[in-house]
Amino acid sequence: MTVHHHPGLHRPDAFTREPLGWVPWLEPLATEELTERHYAGLVERQRADFPYFRLLARDPELLGARTRLDNDVFRNEDGGLPRPERELAAAAASRVNGCVFCASVHARLAARLSGRGEDVDRLLDQGTDAQLDERWDAIVASAAALTATPVRFGAEHVERLRAAGLGDDEILDVVNGAAFFNWANRLMLSLGEPEVPARRRA
Repeated sequence: MTVHHHPGLHRPDAFTREPLGWVPWLEPLATEELTERHYAGLVERQRADFPYFRLLARDPELLGARTRLDNDVFRNEDGGLPRPERELAAAAASRVNGCVFCASVHARLAARLSGRGEDVDRLLDQGTDAQLDERWDAIVASAAALTATPVRFGAEHVERLRAAGLGDDEILDVVNGAAFFNWANRLMLSLGEPEVPARRRA
């Protein structure tokens, strides 16, 4: 497998809600190499447009498990935390980990679904100590603690989330969203890097 270096890459210089590209350091599968087994792992065929998923498709069974878990954590809205706040937890984890690409995706979704773009931008610009409101601050603080190291998340975080009005099922969704993206960030950070798309450099 070829390892690629990209000395001339146009890297983003700050966290952003703007869409970013992503450039792999290892060779992803070419679209024409994908078989039905690979598409089964992708779960959604349009994911083949993104080189990250074509790279993970080298192990389609593991990719399928990852994608189904991702979909369940973020898209299963049969109770639990509202979708914008699941995205907020993922954005907070990504901000702590320094995953600019993931932060852009989940911050954009949190802002669009909540209508609170200024608050989301404050999180991106100032970090997880930014003051939003008590409910969002409790979610962000919990996500940040879990991301730093799981044992840093404790009873005081659960109590703060409950005091902010979250039920047990919502607290579980905060934990799931932050924990999943803590892992996902670190995988993505080890395989490539974000780039500013050419259309935004003009």
